[in-house]
Amino acid sequence: MTTQMSTTIEVATTEPTIHPFIQRTNRYDASVIEPKWQARWAADRLYETDLNDNSKRKFYFLTMYPYPSGDLHIGHWYAIAPSDAGARYRRMNGFNVLFPMGFDAFGLPAENAAIRHGIHPYKWTMSNIETMRRQMRSMGAMFDWTKEVVTCLPEFYKWNQWFFLQFFKAGLAYKKMAPVDWCPKDQTVLAREQVVGEERVCERCGTPVIKRDLEQWFFRITKYVDELLDFSKMQWPERVQTLQTNWIGRSEGAEIQFRVLSAELPSQNDSALSTQDSITVFSTRPDTLYGATFIVLAPEHPLVAQVTTPERKAEVDAYIAQTRRMSEIEREATDNEKSGVFIGAHAIHPLTNERVPIFIADYVLMGYGTGAIMGVPAHDTRDWDFAKKYNLPIPVVIAPPAWNGQPLDEVYEGDGVMVNSGEFDGTPSAEGKRKVAEKLQAIGAGKPAVTYRIRDWLISRQRYWGTPIPIIYCDTHGIVPVPENDLPVVLPVDDSIRFNPEGQSPLLEHAEFLNTTCPICGDPARRETDTMDGFVDSSWYQYRFLSPADMRAPFDRTMADKWLPVDQYTGGIEHATMHLLYTRFFTKALRDLGITEDDEPMRRLFNQGTILAPVEKSGERAQKMSKSKGNVVSPDDLVQEYGADTVRAFLMFIGPWDQGGPWDDSGIDGVRRWIHRVWALMLDAPTADRRHQMADDGQPSTLNRPPSDIPMATDEQVKELRRAVHQTIQRVTEYYESFKFNTIVSSLMELTSTLTRAKDSAWYPDAVWGEAMNSLLLLMAPVAPHITEEIWERLGGTYSIHIQNWPTYNPQVAAEESFMLIVQVNGKVRDRVPARIGIEESRAKEMALQSEGARKYVGGKTPRQVIYVKDKLVNIVV
Repeated sequence: MTTQMSTTIEVATTEPTIHPFIQRTNRYDASVIEPKWQARWAADRLYETDLNDNSKRKFYFLTMYPYPSGDLHIGHWYAIAPSDAGARYRRMNGFNVLFPMGFDAFGLPAENAAIRHGIHPYKWTMSNIETMRRQMRSMGAMFDWTKEVVTCLPEFYKWNQWFFLQFFKAGLAYKKMAPVDWCPKDQTVLAREQVVGEERVCERCGTPVIKRDLEQWFFRITKYVDELLDFSKMQWPERVQTLQTNWIGRSEGAEIQFRVLSAELPSQNDSALSTQDSITVFSTRPDTLYGATFIVLAPEHPLVAQVTTPERKAEVDAYIAQTRRMSEIEREATDNEKSGVFIGAHAIHPLTNERVPIFIADYVLMGYGTGAIMGVPAHDTRDWDFAKKYNLPIPVVIAPPAWNGQPLDEVYEGDGVMVNSGEFDGTPSAEGKRKVAEKLQAIGAGKPAVTYRIRDWLISRQRYWGTPIPIIYCDTHGIVPVPENDLPVVLPVDDSIRFNPEGQSPLLEHAEFLNTTCPICGDPARRETDTMDGFVDSSWYQYRFLSPADMRAPFDRTMADKWLPVDQYTGGIEHATMHLLYTRFFTKALRDLGITEDDEPMRRLFNQGTILAPVEKSGERAQKMSKSKGNVVSPDDLVQEYGADTVRAFLMFIGPWDQGGPWDDSGIDGVRRWIHRVWALMLDAPTADRRHQMADDGQPSTLNRPPSDIPMATDEQVKELRRAVHQTIQRVTEYYESFKFNTIVSSLMELTSTLTRAKDSAWYPDAVWGEAMNSLLLLMAPVAPHITEEIWERLGGTYSIHIQNWPTYNPQVAAEESFMLIVQVNGKVRDRVPARIGIEESRAKEMALQSEGARKYVGGKTPRQVIYVKDKLVNIVV
């Protein structure tokens, strides 16, 4: 209970308040206190979430789960500790918070570790998970471990397989032959999003990728492209929206059909020529169609083999082989000399009926558009270079400003008026785009169209450590889905697996897994040996946290309807065009299949920055922390030396959470000193002696008066202290809402200093001092959960501080009573004088005119005008 004051002061009430009698205690010892509370919280199941509790508003707070690489490094802590503080803040604000954790346990790193170290991926992964669980508990995070998911266990990946079957039945999962990105080192297919950098290297091992034709399984993400461009139902960072929008790459234009001439017909009798195939070209500039003088196919285009003439075949084949050794970046580079090969065939221009030659060229890619372009050299830089090299016509069909009718000296890619374009001459190019597309549609040679850069999600992996794809191949019935009752198709984890990658799955050599029977006819059959991309796991794991042990369904639909979408998601920006795009697709697909009702997976998203490896040498470029590079910083060592609360607070203090940067622990001692100052302020003997007189027998005295050497706080001092407390509550609350953890910690440090000065200068009434102590502890609790729990208990607070109500502030108490009135002369600041908030205009002007700065610069002149801006400034015009 707080000792009552003789005068009435309105305080922010947060029960329980601090016990008035403080016992002497030793210096804060994190090595003893932090394990004590971690054990107590676990034993009391303090952080387990009752999903059925309807007495509070739900709040699903999720941070991206880690890959079990073996040990947490400080970068993991940087991602998790502030998220934990955010979840704790929500809980203290009265929400029923779900804050789960799991492990993204499938993927190449485990299999590569098996190859390097001769240990089975399952053993390696599960051992690492145990280590990382221990490390996360040392952080003091409020994870509900009863909701944990581990994606490499059958109880989880069974539902990957079940979703695959639903997608397969709905046409969202399919298999086709396709040119794919292949990592020669990891010996597996990569999704397009897993090929990084201008050098087009594997994101895992850094090896340059090559193209290879393989039959692969895909998810039809392109069905949802327009929905994926709509971000109206969620609050995601603008940068993520931009990255996803650019990745999807929506372009409006027209599809144009160019008929290919039959190679057997004589070229001199054009009027009698027939066609055997059509080339479909997509163009965003159909208004330039009359300027098309050649067609270029990607070397991989299927028509190349069909229409190349015999005399051109050898040169064409050699060029194709050369192109396959190039990266897409090399092929698309604008500064490369353009090259190509004429394949001997021609096409018919759909509007002029003129013959146009067909080339192949490396700057056209099969993965973009239709794999074919029309060459309009006057109005496209690459086409201009190509036409110049091969001496092709360059007619002008869009007139540049002040065009004199002569051939162009350089390419013109802007808008203008259509010329040399038959019936469309004089049409503005913007209008011409529509009219030409309509003309093509009317004659059956094309139509208005929209195209996208994004391609369907390639999920096949020719590796062992992943979810087996639930498909059986029967000689009679072809592709047969595994019956749902036979799920899961269990990945064998025995020691007979040989992990050396040779371009095919190790499961091909596992006879017991490979050989099965057809579910339709019972004849011998074989299983699909490709496994799923690991991003399938994280595309729906937010659902599985709601019922991680349920083997009857992927998740509890009632709980999903209540708890989803995720209210707050945190993680790295590097997942913008992979995980964050895939999980949106998955949610929309599940909605259409009637499995859930959500349109989006997460309402709010925050992208934290990345902690990079320490920069050892001057000028050295900071790198991402990686075990393979040997540049990780272990949090275990820091926790042992400083304690988890100090490490947590330091990670939040070092800068804005969305920025990150190279690791530098030079300031951690300052944070530790702050932690110990809080302890001293609350509990150390000098504080106790000053706050309360103790009887000779060591028992609390009943005296309620200050020691003789400490004066009673004046009314003004009380107001100032309460103002500082309420302003801090206001600021810190706003900072928690916006994840400004560095300013949270700095504000708490400032309040600690304010209280320390106040304690040393005056005796404050118990209600005022108790409010200040309560507020500091409660505001600090999400950042430093162990020390605040310990102090709360020692001061008589009801267990636990982490389930107390968040403090509230009184705007009237927080409001400043004075401000610095700016004095300007002719618009330039010449002085500042203290003034009362709400000062009358006449008094403000009088104070400004009498200020030393005004008298100096006015110089006895009579002001023409004196302008007052309320509670801000006075401008004297002379």
